Amino acid sequence: MKKRALATLMSTVMVVSLIAGCGDSTSGSASSATSTSSQTSSGSDFSGEDPKLTKHMKISTIWAEDNDNGVLINKIAQDYKDNVNPNFTWEYEYIPSADLTTKITTLAGADDLPDMFAYESGKPIVELINAGKIVDIGAELKRIGSSDYVTPSATSLLQTLSGTNTIYDLPLGLNIEGFWYNKALFQQAGISAPPATMDEFEEDLKKLQDAGIQPLVAGGASGETWGSTRVVNAVTVRTLGNDAMKKAAEGQAKYTDQGYVDAAQKVADWAAAGYFGEGINTVTMNAAGQMLMNGQAAIFYNGSWFAGNLNSEDNAAGPDGIGYFNVPVVDASKSGATDYSMNCGNILCLDKTKYDDGTAWFLKYFVEHIGDVAMETEGTVKGYTYKTQASEMSGYTKLVLDEIGKATGAFTWYEATMGAEVSKTAQENVQLLLTGDMNGQQYMESIQEAFDMAD
Repeated sequence: MKKRALATLMSTVMVVSLIAGCGDSTSGSASSATSTSSQTSSGSDFSGEDPKLTKHMKISTIWAEDNDNGVLINKIAQDYKDNVNPNFTWEYEYIPSADLTTKITTLAGADDLPDMFAYESGKPIVELINAGKIVDIGAELKRIGSSDYVTPSATSLLQTLSGTNTIYDLPLGLNIEGFWYNKALFQQAGISAPPATMDEFEEDLKKLQDAGIQPLVAGGASGETWGSTRVVNAVTVRTLGNDAMKKAAEGQAKYTDQGYVDAAQKVADWAAAGYFGEGINTVTMNAAGQMLMNGQAAIFYNGSWFAGNLNSEDNAAGPDGIGYFNVPVVDASKSGATDYSMNCGNILCLDKTKYDDGTAWFLKYFVEHIGDVAMETEGTVKGYTYKTQASEMSGYTKLVLDEIGKATGAFTWYEATMGAEVSKTAQENVQLLLTGDMNGQQYMESIQEAFDMAD
């Protein structure tokens, strides 16, 4: 299946049924941000050969140079320099994910943002848009003739998350999220098929533990607790509905309402039962993935981007040893089996004050090549067109595309609609929830308190 076919399908899915209004309702203020055109030469012609302008860019992200998107971004920059513009140079900076929001907010206040930088979609980026700090990428892609390289589905999702009719960020994934599982461990525990309902899921957790297998693993280390809050989110949404977190963020519900508390308490109960193993607050997301592939844990919550790890030679489970299932259903009338958690990953923004035609030419090369480079090097979908045929894909990549094709509705991750301080509280205190130092009530009270203080 070609990417354009997938794009058409997913565009329909997103436009028709993606969490209506899942992002901030800020389309009026955000879309009125100052146009980027004043920072560029409006008469520039981008239809011909790259003029090889002298350009140095600072690129700041949360990925190490030798890991995941860090490898991808640096490869594209190097390819651009080697194959197109020898006058292009770049400096690559790694920022720990736990420090990202604080650092970018500080740099934005000082008008000293990097040329290109990773950030969070949803509410965090809206603040930069409203402050006029970042480039209207949608307008720029039209100007340089590269709009068609970002898929309609990714564009629709980014617009929904920012509440705008254009995009101010570049996707680094077109992702679904759910549970990856080790097939051999399921078989060892006598589980013949992945669970479809939450009751079946909990029965399987017990079967795995009784068989001497650690049932679950999640990121719980400081700065990487989003893996754990995603599990809380999964239970919350399946119990209360796809718009549960949006309602709380908009004040239509409270984070301390019983359904939110019960969802957090269920995850706390799983931890208390030993389902997450010992020392969860020291487990990074990378270590959690390795535990799944090495047969040290049976189930791992992560996104479709994890296919890149599964396609690696480091995957001890082999080319067919890991399976995937969507978040099990509690009440299909509220959130059904074809509703998926979807996102575009951490995104890339461009600083408005440093943006010029030199950056624009790099942007053009970036969006026109990242789809193919990601598919060829990682076997992952990034929200851009690519030429790879289904027959050339790994089994894990095909699995991801098949799952994406099932989606008829979507919901966001836990912190998508939260402000910076609320998000920080949710991610820091989930460690206390998992260790039993907070119960579900106390955890949700801490989030509501941060929300009330920020309001």
